[in-house]
Amino acid sequence: MNLPNLLTALRFLLIPVYIGVFASGHMIPAFLVVVAAGVTDVLDGYIARKFGQVTPAGEMLDPLADKLMLITVIVSLLVSGHISWWAAGAMFLRDLGMIAGGLFAHFRGKKNVPANWMGKLTTVLFYFAIMFIFFEAPFAHTYLWVVIAFSFLTSFVYLLSYKTLNGQAETPSGHA
Repeated sequence: MNLPNLLTALRFLLIPVYIGVFASGHMIPAFLVVVAAGVTDVLDGYIARKFGQVTPAGEMLDPLADKLMLITVIVSLLVSGHISWWAAGAMFLRDLGMIAGGLFAHFRGKKNVPANWMGKLTTVLFYFAIMFIFFEAPFAHTYLWVVIAFSFLTSFVYLLSYKTLNGQAETPSGHA
C-alpha cells in the first residue's frame, strides 16, 4: 500500500461522506466533497507517475473510484430532480460501456488504453458541469449535454485506440 493507493482508498471513503452531506441538503459542502475526490484523483496519479509508484491495483482501482464517485453524484442529482432521466441515462450508458469495455479487455488479456488528454478533459468538463448544476447556473443543463456529447466522442476515440493497440478485432470464428 503506497500513498497513491491510499489516496484512491480515500476516494472510495468519500463516497458515503458525499451521500450523507448531499442527503442532508447541504449542496455546497457536498460539492466540496466532490472537489476533494477530484483533488485526490489528480494527486494520486501525479504521485504514482512522478515517484514510480504505479501498481496494477492502482491502475484498476483508480478509475473504479472515479466512476463510482461520478455514478453516485449522477444518482443523487437524478433522485433530487437536478438532472433529467435522459441525461443520467446517457451518462450511465457511457460509463457502464467504459467499465464493461475495460473489464472485457482485462479478462481477455488485452491491453487497456491509458488515459489520454481527451479522457482527462472529459473528467474536468464533467466536474464543471456538476459545479454548474450544484450552483444552479442557468446554462448548466445545456453545458451538461455538450459534455455528454464530448464524452461519447472521447469513448469512440478510446475504442479506436483500443483496436490499434490490440490489433483489429477478431470475428467470432477467430479470424481477423
